Amino acid sequence: MRIGRNIKTPFKRSKTAQNHSKYNNEKVVVKGVKYDSRKEAKRAFDLEIKQRKGEVSELKRQVKFVLQESFKIPSKKTKQGFETIKEIAYIADFTYFMGGQFYIEDVKGYKTPEYKIKAKMLRKKIAGGEIDAVFVES
Repeated sequence: MRIGRNIKTPFKRSKTAQNHSKYNNEKVVVKGVKYDSRKEAKRAFDLEIKQRKGEVSELKRQVKFVLQESFKIPSKKTKQGFETIKEIAYIADFTYFMGGQFYIEDVKGYKTPEYKIKAKMLRKKIAGGEIDAVFVES
């Protein structure tokens, strides 16, 4: 696939996602790995190069951080007498170590209202010392 003029890229459109999403991102597949956007795939490629050079370590994708645990509330709607409220989780695009510091990184084109709330909750956990990390939005 080509981007712009005469620039080759290893990114291919996902066959299951030929249409653009609501936020105009295009899902792509690189080396058999699906990414939510070209921007995310490019960042993954850059981070993998940095890891090979030894600049970053322990690179991981799609890491889940629980922002609020699930809990139960009394309810007359169920036979058990309670209803379970699902946890709120943030899924980071990438996590890695660089210079002894842990990084949580998210690649965003459009910041949805849900993302803004979850990012704020994650920042609170970092500021409160529950998570020792640097949060990066790219």
